[in-house]
Amino acid sequence: MKVIICGAGQVGWQIARHLSGERNDVTVVDNNPDLVRRATDSLDVQGISGFASYPDILDRAGARDADMIIAATYSDEVNMVTCQVAHSVFSIPRKIARLRSQSYLTAIYSDLYRRDHMPIDVVISPEKEVAEAALQRLAAPAAFDTEIFFDGKAQLLGLTIEAECPVVNTPLRQLTDLFSTLRSVVVGVRREGTLFAPESGDQLFVGDSCYVIVHADDIRRTMEIFGKSLRKQERVVLVGGGNVGLAVAENLETRAERVRVKMIEKNRKCAERAAEALERTIVLHGDGLDASLLAEANIERADAVLCVTDDDKTNMLAAVRAKAAGCPMAIALINDPTLVPLMEPMGIDAYINPRATTVSSILRHIRHGRVRQVYSIGDAEAEVIEAEVLSTSPIAGSRIREIDFPEGVLVGAVLKGDKVVKPTGALVIDEGDLIVIFALSKDVAEVERLLQVSIDFF
Repeated sequence: MKVIICGAGQVGWQIARHLSGERNDVTVVDNNPDLVRRATDSLDVQGISGFASYPDILDRAGARDADMIIAATYSDEVNMVTCQVAHSVFSIPRKIARLRSQSYLTAIYSDLYRRDHMPIDVVISPEKEVAEAALQRLAAPAAFDTEIFFDGKAQLLGLTIEAECPVVNTPLRQLTDLFSTLRSVVVGVRREGTLFAPESGDQLFVGDSCYVIVHADDIRRTMEIFGKSLRKQERVVLVGGGNVGLAVAENLETRAERVRVKMIEKNRKCAERAAEALERTIVLHGDGLDASLLAEANIERADAVLCVTDDDKTNMLAAVRAKAAGCPMAIALINDPTLVPLMEPMGIDAYINPRATTVSSILRHIRHGRVRQVYSIGDAEAEVIEAEVLSTSPIAGSRIREIDFPEGVLVGAVLKGDKVVKPTGALVIDEGDLIVIFALSKDVAEVERLLQVSIDFF
């Protein structure tokens, strides 16, 4: 597949890294020559320096025979014009644009993206994706990472193994014997910085971070088995009242169960906008690092603090200060992945990576076969893929033990009809089943091959 990626920032570089690693023909376009050079030096991609919306730049990038263009520059308007030029001048069949401004995303203006208007096939909203990720973190406060699959019927949980975990030093195969009715599967383990797909004889050690695919009805039981408690979030403090904080507060206000929310926003205009938009949320104008302001927000009585300003260091320090003041749960928005290893030493319970959520959203619309969902783990180290099994897929009609999966691949759950089934070696994967697969990045291409429609289908 020939893909043009416009924008070589964090998201564009990460998408280029994924696609070039899977032997796609990738060209990166950016008006910053240093970012283009970084991409071409570190990845197997071509680079063009220039403005992505200029037709001659897209022509040099190979737009005349491109299969897809991904517009992920920092400007909404450049992304929109790039897609228009890609359609009108070069007839590129698939166009994806990242749009930040909420005005462009309002449902009443959705006709804007029709093919005869502004021809964008997929619109990705980073703020919307990040707000949803934040709400998922609040829903599972003892997990450092979460994602929903099968329309909410199954969930990925990232859990840190601590000394009080009842199943520490227990081989995974014994977990199946001990909890035979538990519908959860450990699909990934990070140990001393290395992520791997565990085998049945592997044990979980103190300090490991594990990724578990769980049936929605078994989340509470799984958490208890791994030594975690499910706390109800009745009082939440938001530090940051921008698009992300506002979206989270609006969602919490609409919930049937009452959640008391207090928001702290440093920018007066943003604070006033949030106060006008929200009905039950108390908005405080000031610095989220101010101990007296945190005290005014009753941080010591809060169940969780969610720090979502546009500055990583502010988010981290506000989270640490809230924990020191007695808040039991702190979640921070972190753009820079190199800061993530500092989370645990600083006592921050969970983090949200906007880049990972945006990359996951874009990958969902790129993958071959009938892929419904993709979630990127860590620094593009692995993916959790939800896909439909087609009749022409090589795995259709096979038992799981008969499928030649690479070593870095595990099946986490299977949806047959409306029933989530725990995968076993004897389970037959049928046409029409939905399947959730954990795959290390190096094995994603092979997973795509196993899911892809064969050539006989056409």
